[in-house]
Amino acid sequence: MKESEINIKVQLDDEKIPQQITWTATESTAEAPQIAKAMFIAFWDVLDKSALRIDLWTKDMMVDEMADFYFQVFTSMADTFQRATKYNSLSNDIKSFAKEFHAKFIEIEKEKKM
Repeated sequence: MKESEINIKVQLDDEKIPQQITWTATESTAEAPQIAKAMFIAFWDVLDKSALRIDLWTKDMMVDEMADFYFQVFTSMADTFQRATKYNSLSNDIKSFAKEFHAKFIEIEKEKKM
């Protein structure tokens, strides 16, 4: 059986706030560690039937970057859900929510600048 490994390193400041997130994967074509400003990882706990998650972001992650990140995560979750279940309607609902979320964020940002 073939194995693949993903390694994540989180550099913390003195107050344990992420300064830098880097990751590597054995199946990646990238030669150097990849830098990220944020990450979500979720695992399904079979025994507890619950999601376990890790979500981290660096202190230099801008609010607009976070909104874009969430929009893209919601959209990719919809795609994954559709592939796993074939429930197109529910997948489309998630994508609609993602679009509404992003539009509301843009509107809030516009109002703040006025």
